[in-house]
This record gives sequence, structure tokens and C-alpha cells, in this order.
Amino acid sequence: MNSLGRYGLWATWRVWPTGAEAIAEAAREVEALGFGAVWIGGSPGDDLGLAEAVLTATGSLVVGTSIVDIWTSDGEQLAASHERIRRAHPGRFYLGVGSGHARTAEARGQSYTRPLSRLRDLLTGPLAAVPSEERMIAALGPKTLAAAAELTAGALPYLMPPAHTAAARGILGPGTLLVPEQKVFLGDDPVQARAAGRQALRGYLTLPNYTRQLVRYGLDESDLAGEGSDRFVDSAVVWGDASRVRAGVDAHLSAGADHVAVNVLTESGMPTELPLPEWRRLADVLGLVSR
Repeated sequence: MNSLGRYGLWATWRVWPTGAEAIAEAAREVEALGFGAVWIGGSPGDDLGLAEAVLTATGSLVVGTSIVDIWTSDGEQLAASHERIRRAHPGRFYLGVGSGHARTAEARGQSYTRPLSRLRDLLTGPLAAVPSEERMIAALGPKTLAAAAELTAGALPYLMPPAHTAAARGILGPGTLLVPEQKVFLGDDPVQARAAGRQALRGYLTLPNYTRQLVRYGLDESDLAGEGSDRFVDSAVVWGDASRVRAGVDAHLSAGADHVAVNVLTESGMPTELPLPEWRRLADVLGLVSR
């Protein structure tokens, strides 16, 4: 597989433009800025068309899904899409899958029992043809992290602090990829930063798969009540001047991450369109060298 480098960009598929040339232009700029990878969130479709378009437009950029929801995807179609992509772009694509959220499954009339069993069934069934070194899973708890080490190239934790990264590395052991997502806000006004953070984070405060882990790593129930405490927002979103933002991202690397998927917020929270201006600023903050 191509090198991920230290830093990548995380963005939901919804913020990418729809036209092929617009996608290509944005992808080429991301590569030119010096980022090593793009991680496509929000459960992109099983055809993996956006991932393929980004890969086609670039020469060395790595692309991963972070993640495709196993409750809503068709495993056989997903495997076929992966095979098409790996033939055209060998060594440049990670298929990231995960069990999503209970409400996602329930909204479609599905049972959300034993998500790890469902994940294992997918990896050993329809996705068995996908080489283990080319697939990853969303993993927060110890059992899922252990499954990542056993069955895949590595883990894609989301919304977790560096302390979780350190614990995850201990479970994964050496040689297994660890790619946490980290939200950042490029500004040092605490009112603006926390307002953006709350907009981006409010949906996660009712999801026990996240809140259980956050309580294990320094927060308590009062931090997760209502719109979340300042302590919760500050633990989930790195903000401040350039040195503080870089230090917050690099804390995951120091804790054992191989690469950090940086999720840049705007003043309104999660971006509603591709945040290219913020990505350009982030490249400077992280000291990336333009290609």
C-alpha cells in the first residue's frame, strides 16, 4: 500500500461536488497541498464512485472510506466495487466499514443486535475476497479493536481523544494501522470555536457507543448532558492558534497513531460544502510541503 503520511483529511461524501471535473480539481489540489490521504465519511454508496473519482484524478493520494455502514450496504456490491478500484489503482484504497448507530438500523426496520457479530459475518462472508491489508473497521471498544487487528489492516476510531489512541495502540499491537479522526477549528476565539464544535457534536451526545467511551477517557455524565460542557467540546475539537492546533493533532501521533484523519470544522460546524480554504490553511498549520 502507498504511504499514508502523517496527515489526511476527513470529510463526508455529501460535501464533495457532484461533477466529475469539479471532484477532480478538488482532489488534485488536496494532493498538491501535501496531504497523504482523503477519508470519505457519511457512509458513501456501495458503488464507491466518489472514491474512484478522487483516485482517478490523482497520482499518489490514498483514499479510504470512513466508513461504509454495514447495516445499509450490500456486501457483494461493495466487494465488487472494491475489486474494480484495486485493479485500476493498486495500493491506494482502503475499504473502511463499520456498524454505524442503532438509530440507523432501527430507521430501516433492522435489528441492531450484536453489531460485532454482523461485522465479522461481513468480513468473513461477502468481503472475504477483499485482502485484509486493504480493509479497515471503525473501532472504539476493546473487542472491536481486537477484531480490527485480527481481520483487517487496522482501526478507524472516531471522536476519541489521544488517551483512547494510546489504549487502542496497546490492544492493536505494533504493525496494525491506527487512524483516528480529529476535529479541528482554525481560530482562537473560544466563543466561535465552541459554537462550531457544539453544532458539529450535538448528534453524538445521544449515541451510547460514543458516550460510553468518552466517559472512560476523562469525561463524566454531566459533560455529556444537554449541548455538552465546554470541557467536552474542548476535548473533541482542537482549536486555537497554529501551534495549539498542530499540537492537538500531533498528540494522536505521539500516542501511537500512524496517521490522523483531520476533520476541519467551519463557523457553522460540520462543513456543508468542501472546505478548501480551511484545508489550505490547515496545510500551512501542519507544515506540509506542497507537491
